[in-house]
Amino acid sequence: MYSQYLTSRHDVCKELVERLSKRFPYVSLLGKHVVGKTIQVTTVATKVTDTMEAQCGFVVKLYNGKTYAEYSFSEITPESIDSLEKQIIEEVSFPDEILDNHVHLDAIPDEPLKQSFVRSVEGKDYSVEEIIAKLGEIRAKIQSFDPRIVQAITVFTSYETSAMFLSKNRDLTQNFTWPSVVIIAVARSEDGNVQMNRDVATYNSYEKCFEVAEEKIPAMCQTAIDLLSAEMIVPGVYDIITEPSITGLIAHEAFGHGVEMDMFVKNRAKSVRYLNKRVASDLVEMHDGAAATLSAASYFFDDDGVLAHDTLIIDKGILQTGISDAVSAMQLGTVPTGNGRRESYKRKAYTRMTNTFFKPGTSTPEEMISSVKHGYLLSQTDNGMEDPKNWNIQCVCAYGREIKDGKLTGKIVAPVVMSGYVPDLLESISMVSSTGEVIGSGHCGKGYKEWVPVSDGGPYLKARCKLS
Repeated sequence: MYSQYLTSRHDVCKELVERLSKRFPYVSLLGKHVVGKTIQVTTVATKVTDTMEAQCGFVVKLYNGKTYAEYSFSEITPESIDSLEKQIIEEVSFPDEILDNHVHLDAIPDEPLKQSFVRSVEGKDYSVEEIIAKLGEIRAKIQSFDPRIVQAITVFTSYETSAMFLSKNRDLTQNFTWPSVVIIAVARSEDGNVQMNRDVATYNSYEKCFEVAEEKIPAMCQTAIDLLSAEMIVPGVYDIITEPSITGLIAHEAFGHGVEMDMFVKNRAKSVRYLNKRVASDLVEMHDGAAATLSAASYFFDDDGVLAHDTLIIDKGILQTGISDAVSAMQLGTVPTGNGRRESYKRKAYTRMTNTFFKPGTSTPEEMISSVKHGYLLSQTDNGMEDPKNWNIQCVCAYGREIKDGKLTGKIVAPVVMSGYVPDLLESISMVSSTGEVIGSGHCGKGYKEWVPVSDGGPYLKARCKLS
């Protein structure tokens, strides 16, 4: 349900925009109200906290004829609008050095649009008590899978986002929710070796999250036990098959950050020199966008008031374009792609990924595995790093399963680090599966901060890469 608080502040916010528009050529206001809970059930405790996305406040974006500035605040009322307007005018700063070469920008286009968007959660709703009970049932099933499972953890997270965007010509509101369930098993061997494995179910349905989480228990628990006998990999260059989680990690690190176009403005992305050039094999098609699929980063308009897009980044191996927020698009003379996102109303809008993924192909995972002489099936994202300026990446996979002569041997290695030069990795892709998944349970930072929800994934990929 759309925020009653934002509804109660709509008219006074609209008045503030109108007042400021008499002084500035472009004014917009974003109001955001996010509520939600994280519920964790372990063997010994149950904990209920506010979700990390929780926030409530406002930010105005102002244009002075040359560049942009922003001012955030946590409250506005008819009684406070006069003093707030005065504070904004007196305190806002437009530093010229924010722009390379002191380029003067045009005002952001402000096409007329008035619309409300709503995406409801499908199926049954659950009370906090029902969620705790369901998590407890799932936790008990994990715990009872095998005596070597010494700890079981289940986590439910759901956050509801309400936002309004106002400018001279635009009046937009949106409301949507995104839930997920994480299941974790901790296994211990007789000699004291301890290993952990996890999995996630994340859909626009509480019921489906719980159902899929239960279905994943046996495989998740068995992998936790398998990891007790994991070995270190012998470093080298191998054929690899990536499961959707690792496919998503490659998409996110290899070409997600590298095509964020505020990095083009700062001359920190090598990809700007490869637009309309080959960067991957003919089998590679990569997308990003809040409208590209339904997942954790799906919204109707971004924090700049730009409607959600489906951006084709790579088509048949050719780099087509990047993704952008409104200001970086103005600096580059391009059209914004709906990727302007903030950690909160208190933070600056940057170009950020949303749902980033590879499109499916025509092969099956079984065909891909059978084609490998010696290599590894890589699974479960741990973490990753990218250097957009030099196109080097490092992706950490929780584990890999050895393949020899087209068959899984049963040997497991952990952890596994993929590294190399982005085009070398993407150009080595020789098979793409016809099925896959986009997984929306994580967050991404800009550098080491500015965290926003993202999703990534795709089909199974066969490629060749350095592993260590």
